[in-house]
Amino acid sequence: MAASGGTKAVITALFANLGIAIAKFVGWLLTGSSSMLAESVHSVADTSNQALLLLGGKRAQRKASEVHQFGYGRIRYVYAFIVAIILFSLGGLFALYEAWHKFSDPHPITEWQWVPIVVLLIAVVLESFALRTAVIEANHVRGRTPIFKFVKTSRSPEIPVILLEDTGALLGLVFGLFGVSMTLITGDGRWDAIGSGAIGLLLVVIAVFLALEMKSMLVGESALPEHQDAIEAAVVGGGITSVIHMRTLHLGPDELLVAAKVEVARDDDAEEVAAAIDAAEVRIRESVPLRLTIYIEPDLRRPATTGPAGSDQPGGPTTA
Repeated sequence: MAASGGTKAVITALFANLGIAIAKFVGWLLTGSSSMLAESVHSVADTSNQALLLLGGKRAQRKASEVHQFGYGRIRYVYAFIVAIILFSLGGLFALYEAWHKFSDPHPITEWQWVPIVVLLIAVVLESFALRTAVIEANHVRGRTPIFKFVKTSRSPEIPVILLEDTGALLGLVFGLFGVSMTLITGDGRWDAIGSGAIGLLLVVIAVFLALEMKSMLVGESALPEHQDAIEAAVVGGGITSVIHMRTLHLGPDELLVAAKVEVARDDDAEEVAAAIDAAEVRIRESVPLRLTIYIEPDLRRPATTGPAGSDQPGGPTTA
């Protein structure tokens, strides 16, 4: 994984969730609490998800091949999409099923009544530590960007996924504490089922949000607006008078494809044009902190026409 901060957040969350899952399963075995079982499966899902993110980051480092000539950077989005599927099915749907099952046949918690409260409170502490680590690492990357906008627009999947998972885990623990506490107070097991159902709905919402974001990245997203502007500004100069049109595409979270058609002077010879393009590539690489694959096509600016979209005229990509 390219970003060490992302790796640190993932590893922290993995070990935290592994310990939490074991503690919750022990609590469920002792009490039979529906909320505890839902939270146990939730933590197992989170642990497997973090392992998948680490695996995706490792596989993305493979060198480009004849078949995959732009490398394997986008495989990180594939693994993040699998994370969303696991969160939806193993986490959300299981919790909803368990809620329905417990609501249909409710049972109070009669043995080891203090165990689920203690386990859930310990889990809150561990999840808070994991979320704190993720927030700190996100702050190093997002700058002044609001946290929700960062999650929505980030081209790197690891930290946003961990932020959402850890936030969801903390909210899920609150729901679990509510369900268990109300069951202990009232002796009505349906409160436990309500807690489990709230956990399930929360996980389904987070999973759907993640799936939509990862789908967009798998289809292909352009550079961030600030990177797009920086690249376009860097192109002009030293024999290149303007950008006719430019397209960008993320090949991975830290890799960007840049394709531009640029205007050169009519009286420049081939050697001058080549030198201008080489200089532009240097400026582009200095303008953004990403690994870049750059293709620049020189052209002469001609009067705009009303030709079909995608024509070879300024403003539309070349189709030939």
